[in-house]
Amino acid sequence: MKAPAKILIVGAVAVAVVAAISLKQNKTPATGNAPVQGAVAASSQAAPAAVVTTKLPRLVDLGAGRCIPCKTMKPILGDLKANFASHFITEFIDVWENPDEGKKYGIEMIPTQIFYDAEGQELFRHTGFYGKEAILAKWKELGVDTGDRE
Repeated sequence: MKAPAKILIVGAVAVAVVAAISLKQNKTPATGNAPVQGAVAASSQAAPAAVVTTKLPRLVDLGAGRCIPCKTMKPILGDLKANFASHFITEFIDVWENPDEGKKYGIEMIPTQIFYDAEGQELFRHTGFYGKEAILAKWKELGVDTGDRE
């Protein structure tokens, strides 16, 4: 391959890399205007901006998709999200994909589960695998009604 063709290929790859990095950095995060899980829309005849929100306690699990204990917790978090959504919000944040989020929450090890009350105050923090029964027991200990669904 001749030198001009090599230079052209290297230049095209460099442009593609710069474009990909630029797009990734310019990704705009959610602004918080969308209703949170647990939000209930007002009647369909109300103004479009009218939304009634239900404040719920929140469980945030910070981990990574390739972390073995995190992978083990994935179906537990899915079950909690599906079956206890009316009692508390369950959220997963991948700190390898979103390292700034890990810093924001002060994460030193993964997985880490953080329990928040409905006002957003941290109530409890656990590091390592945390089973469904233990999570539900902790919510009960913290005074959150889980509907006795175990």
